[in-house]
Amino acid sequence: MANSDLTRQNAETIAIEALGFVAADPELLPRFLAITGIEAQSIREAAREPGFLAGVLQFILAHEPTLMKFSEASGLAPATVAGALRRLPLGDDSHDIST
Repeated sequence: MANSDLTRQNAETIAIEALGFVAADPELLPRFLAITGIEAQSIREAAREPGFLAGVLQFILAHEPTLMKFSEASGLAPATVAGALRRLPLGDDSHDIST
């Protein structure tokens, strides 16, 4: 899937797949929980928060070996994962700049 073809719905599907990938990995899940401060039993609730799915993709993208494992498992190019991040709430690179 080309980045230009990604919709928000496609991006959410990719992020949900990434969350499943993280949750199924006995090494990644504890690291994800520690970094985010989320307790395992609170993931469903947290997933409803704006920005959570973007946070999942940011976690995947922040560590190249994890990104490559996810890309291989999902059949998605790393650039597609990065493109999905930009389609999600709080996943773009724009932010307020302090002056």
